[in-house]
Amino acid sequence: MHSRIPPIAFHLPLIKINNKYIINFIFKPDHRNLIVHIQEKVMTEITLQKHRRTVWHFIPGLALSAVITGAALWGGAIPAVAGAGFSALTLAILLGMVIGNTVYPQIWKQCDGGVLFAKQHLLRLGIILYGFRLTFSQIADVGISGIVIDVLTLSSTFMLACFLGQKVFGLDRHTSWLIGAGSSICGAAAVLATEPVVKAEASKVTVAVATVVIFGTIAIFLYPAMYPLLAHWFSPETYGIYIGSTMHEVAQVVAAGHAVSPDAENAAVIAKMLRVMMLAPFLIILAARVKQLSPATGAEKSKITIPWFAIFFILVAIFNSFHLLPKAIVDMLVTLDTILLAMAMAALGLTTHVSALKKAGAKPLLMALALFAWLIIGGGAINVLIHSLIA
Repeated sequence: MHSRIPPIAFHLPLIKINNKYIINFIFKPDHRNLIVHIQEKVMTEITLQKHRRTVWHFIPGLALSAVITGAALWGGAIPAVAGAGFSALTLAILLGMVIGNTVYPQIWKQCDGGVLFAKQHLLRLGIILYGFRLTFSQIADVGISGIVIDVLTLSSTFMLACFLGQKVFGLDRHTSWLIGAGSSICGAAAVLATEPVVKAEASKVTVAVATVVIFGTIAIFLYPAMYPLLAHWFSPETYGIYIGSTMHEVAQVVAAGHAVSPDAENAAVIAKMLRVMMLAPFLIILAARVKQLSPATGAEKSKITIPWFAIFFILVAIFNSFHLLPKAIVDMLVTLDTILLAMAMAALGLTTHVSALKKAGAKPLLMALALFAWLIIGGGAINVLIHSLIA
């Protein structure tokens, strides 16, 4: 004879645990063993679900970003593409946008976790590792005049961006800041680094990157063409500093400097790296400004969100200045950094919709055009003035 199963009193309302509905039992006190058994089963299921989510939730999106990055790295290695100044970062966001507006809407639920991880965490790690591209000895190579030129060009360009964006073109603060960062510091990498500080939307980030691509590409052909006209005021070395202090992307600087002369190329890269080094203090100052403009009051307003990845970026650059690691390892870290930043750019492209870019209109491009004109004319004037004052 089977033992009788003790009666269990229960109500039908359900409780939701990790998107699964489980009957909400209300047991009588004399059935504690059964209660413990069911509780253990439920907790085990929750733990397994969380473990599976931790591992598999990110893999599809990261894999998709990695595939796009691989294609971008391959394309960026083609001499004709590299010669035109299109870096792997630029190609990654372009490919990401193509897939993001065609295939991605059908698979975004499976990939969203990994794509978001790439946009946020891989981006920050990529900015930190960017410090392995720099050494503080590069500052000595450009001298006091190069430092002053970069500081004046950067600060004047960003302040002009804030004024033009909000007062003249009526753009929102985030778009103005992002375009200003891309134009005044180091192109797409600066835009990406600024995004988590100002917490801008993906579409605004893409608009800012687009301005870097458009006007940076024009500059690749324009600057070498201008050199014969400006040779009276510039030597190859000082013209290289002019290129490095006013052009957007590192890859674009290399292409333009190379088209002038080897001396111009070397000076351009060093001046550009000095601008890149100013990214960290720029982000810290911008974070303070963001907090100052936030609506919080009282004790909350006194707190500043410090972009710690910018601090680590400086520390990595300082560490790299001592040349403690073999060159082969540093080269590997630089390659890894390019991959991480390209994955972040790919993820950004995947989450950017063409409709959002159309909505932005022509004003961001007009603002970027005005900044481009300032970099050429105003930046050139700053270069000539400082070189004449600090011989």
